[in-house]
Amino acid sequence: MSVTLTERAAEQVQRHLAKRGAGLGVRLGIKTTGCSGMAYKLEFVDQASEEDQVFDSHGVKILVDPKSLAYVDGTELDFVRQGLNEGFQFNNPNEKDRCGCGESFRV
Repeated sequence: MSVTLTERAAEQVQRHLAKRGAGLGVRLGIKTTGCSGMAYKLEFVDQASEEDQVFDSHGVKILVDPKSLAYVDGTELDFVRQGLNEGFQFNNPNEKDRCGCGESFRV
């Protein structure tokens, strides 16, 4: 099982952590919401919890709780710029469908 970052995403996370002045890495998880059922949540964390799975990608720690890991296993997190918009993009091989607005997905 694994979750990875592209080099571009890792650089962006490192910039945010430096701006915060502290932080262990990012936590990737899922929550139930939206028209397709699930949505990603991404947050900066200062410490790991006991049950977290910890992955290291390009020098950045990615923490995933056990419930979310089954849904995000194999996911690559990228940072993309499209026109004036920029943000993290989740490349998840487990996704079967995504809602029209792009906010939620189904596995």
